[in-house]
Amino acid sequence: MTDSTLPEPVKLGDRVTYDVPAERVARATLTRSETGNLQDVHLLYQLDAAYRRAAADDSISVFVLAAEGQDFSMGHDVDGLFSTDGMDQVTLEGGLGLGGVEGDMAWEHEVFLQLHWRWRNFPKPSIAAVQGRVFAGGLMIMWPTDLIVASEDARFADPVTAFGMSAVELFMHPWEFGARRAKELLLTGDVLTAAEAKEIGMVSRVVPRADLESATLALAGRIATRPTAGLKMAKRAVNQTLELQGQWNALQAAFSLHTLGHANNRIVNNGSYIDPAGFPLVADIWELPQTDS
Repeated sequence: MTDSTLPEPVKLGDRVTYDVPAERVARATLTRSETGNLQDVHLLYQLDAAYRRAAADDSISVFVLAAEGQDFSMGHDVDGLFSTDGMDQVTLEGGLGLGGVEGDMAWEHEVFLQLHWRWRNFPKPSIAAVQGRVFAGGLMIMWPTDLIVASEDARFADPVTAFGMSAVELFMHPWEFGARRAKELLLTGDVLTAAEAKEIGMVSRVVPRADLESATLALAGRIATRPTAGLKMAKRAVNQTLELQGQWNALQAAFSLHTLGHANNRIVNNGSYIDPAGFPLVADIWELPQTDS
């Protein structure tokens, strides 16, 4: 496939568009800005379609992930996350329709662990351009990219311990934050600023909000001038080093703990996957309505 002429973005559904904004650069843009780009299954599968399209196009050297609106992604859409109507399974995971913890684990394994790890192993360099809030599930779709360009107003958090959970499903925290900072951020639910994220090495560059798109495309264009073979091998060398450090095994182990958290919540919170008492604890950062409870 060799088609790098997309004068207008192509819709991959009602959540994600795909375009080629510069020579040899493909871009997927989240378009659910009215919700802060909250992620339901439809958004995640449409994002996967963008990755697959860019991977199959030999005229594309670099993949950019961006988002419309004030926030890159505020996380998972709790209300709409479990609706898979019209979406086809894309991995070999079995048991998605089974009940109990077995079905829960199979479903989350496909949608969160397998899809996101596949994006992490996307063979071409990838760059996330992030702004505003990047919370919980927002981290999960950002972390698989190779480089991150953040606007000065970007903020990062995984506050899900408030809901009786260990962390989000993709446990890259020790590699992205460092072990001790990961513990602090998880235990407190604190927010990390763009400047702090750059200081610890999670973010590659911090730019004014107005320059986010141009700075990201300039970086992508610079990378795209290099031979694809060199780019692929360099990326694989770094990723394989992380795997030798145990990253993939650690992700799977932490995912099991995440599933245990859901199972525990279902027992102690009348069938709820998460502890509802967590909402007041995160109301300030998610701007949730305040209640008296």
